[in-house]
Amino acid sequence: MRFFGPSARKPAARIPAAGMPSVRRLSARLPSARLRIRGRVRLRTQVLLLQCAVVAVTLATAFGAFAYSNEHRLVSEYQLRALAVARTVAAQPAVRRGAAQYSAANSRPGGGAASTPRATLAAGPVQTAAEAARTRTGSLFVVVTDDRGIRLAHPQRAQLGRMVSTDPSGALSGREVLARDHAHLGDEVVAKVPVYAPDSHRVVGEANAGVAVSDVRAQLIRVLLGGLGWLVAALLLGVGASALLARRWKRLTLGLEPEELAGLVQEQEAVLHGIGEGVLAVDNAGTVTVVNDEARRLLAIPARPGRSVESLGLTPRVLETIRTPVGNPVMAAVGERVLVLSARPVERDGQDLGTLLTVQDRTDVESLTRQLDAVQAMSSALRAQRHEFANRLHVVSALVHGGHLAETTEYIGTLLGTGPLGEALPGIDAVRDSYVRAFLSAKAAQARESGVTLVIGGATWADGTVTAPVDVTTVFGNLVDNAIDAARHGARTPSLVEVELMAEGTTLLITVADTGDGIPPGAADDVFREGMSTKDHTSAVGGRGIGLALARQIARVRGGDVHLAEHGGPPEPEAGRRGPSGPYEATASASGQSGAEQGRVSGGAVFVARLPGVMEPGVMEPGATGPGTAVAEAVVAGTVEQEPWSRNRGAGTVDEAGR
Repeated sequence: MRFFGPSARKPAARIPAAGMPSVRRLSARLPSARLRIRGRVRLRTQVLLLQCAVVAVTLATAFGAFAYSNEHRLVSEYQLRALAVARTVAAQPAVRRGAAQYSAANSRPGGGAASTPRATLAAGPVQTAAEAARTRTGSLFVVVTDDRGIRLAHPQRAQLGRMVSTDPSGALSGREVLARDHAHLGDEVVAKVPVYAPDSHRVVGEANAGVAVSDVRAQLIRVLLGGLGWLVAALLLGVGASALLARRWKRLTLGLEPEELAGLVQEQEAVLHGIGEGVLAVDNAGTVTVVNDEARRLLAIPARPGRSVESLGLTPRVLETIRTPVGNPVMAAVGERVLVLSARPVERDGQDLGTLLTVQDRTDVESLTRQLDAVQAMSSALRAQRHEFANRLHVVSALVHGGHLAETTEYIGTLLGTGPLGEALPGIDAVRDSYVRAFLSAKAAQARESGVTLVIGGATWADGTVTAPVDVTTVFGNLVDNAIDAARHGARTPSLVEVELMAEGTTLLITVADTGDGIPPGAADDVFREGMSTKDHTSAVGGRGIGLALARQIARVRGGDVHLAEHGGPPEPEAGRRGPSGPYEATASASGQSGAEQGRVSGGAVFVARLPGVMEPGVMEPGATGPGTAVAEAVVAGTVEQEPWSRNRGAGTVDEAGR
């Protein structure tokens, strides 16, 4: 099953692979390489010539071996032919009787073939039989001698009665001899066989038969001429194949020379590893073909080309983006980083080559965005309060000019209980860190802009200093933002968000509750999945659904966690939307305490975060008061059990859920 199939892809804009035009544009930036190869034979021409030379040498060697083997074969054939002629002559009765007579005459003084007249030898039966055999077989010569090597038969009459020019001992000893000699008749292939006396195995002479070497060469030339046509055909075929190979080489290398190819590779490597974005290329079989250093760093993978993308340990969000490249940017959380992924399918000439994934780091941008949101929320609140302060000053001025000193004093006393951002946030004195205090105030102002009231729970106690403000505000901010959005769109009124902070050594515990409609029980794990959001995904670059996933990953990297402690749910149908006297206010009114002091926000979801190693333990400054001060003093004194996170909601404590 293919890793990337047509059915798995959504319609998207396709980007072309590095084809001819783009590569030529890149190669145009290599003038030095072009100058170096100018005036030299191009590589494809060198390859063509080299291949032609190899083909020619190979065919020449093969042809030489063919000629040598054929010459050896023809010599052997002619030797066997001469041997057959010699055997035939030696076996004739007239030759055997004549050789026996002259051999016997050699034992008498003045007898034998040497003293016999040539005319007698020429007219004798031995010469007649030998010449008949020579004429019949077309041999160069047929010679018969006695047991002393004296010729009894010879093609040239003048040679009769003389000693043979070659050594006759081999045949006279009873052996058959095949040889190649150079005698007065020319180069020849000779066969020598013994001649036996009639009805005896006594050697009385020898019979020689020879074939001219020129006949062998003529036959060899005829054979080689027949093979020469095949040689030329093979040579032409080899040259044609080499030309086609050179043409294909040119097409595969896009007409570039080795210097240009080397320059392009070096330039590609420099660009690939020099850009600030991660690049990961995967072929259509799911194998990594290209990965740069930035991609390894951002995706936290020890990837090397040639490995399967499934074996890299990528997050499900990244793998899903690679499997279904749509071209639109997608945000993903990898470790403590927020990344923007963009995957596009790559095609060339209609062929699917795989997917190209680009990765951008937006961690710092997201952190700055959240800080900017807090600043914007505070500035918006300040702009709104500027008009309110102006109105209050007008009231004070009017009361003073009217002489209403008692009313002025009472009015100023009322104003002393308010701050520059509206009502002072009750319970904020239980938080020592100025960064977190400012963050809480900004989020409270942001909540008021959305029609939501943010309150600090009565169990809040954080007397230390935050040492990792970016991680804390990222986790805290995501939880609060989701809670504000849930409370604003929930069916309950008033819309409330309650936060509680508890420092335990270097660990910070955060609980965020809201009066929203809660989370369905079956979606408890989905809320932390990247890309899961109830908001419009098209309204943000890279999509939504990254906040809770990022918060959980940051917490887990530090050894903590973020989880859903209570699902909550929508109000009962018969209850409808209640007015200002909801359960929060009713409880507060009955007890005579403010909502913050009572700390009872219920109905919606409750998220709990545990962040180890983000606090520096400290002691709250003397005189600090707030809703959490009494609880904190009791905890320090040991008069109460340290379970400030038990929210009395009918669910487990934070200890059960996250510690």
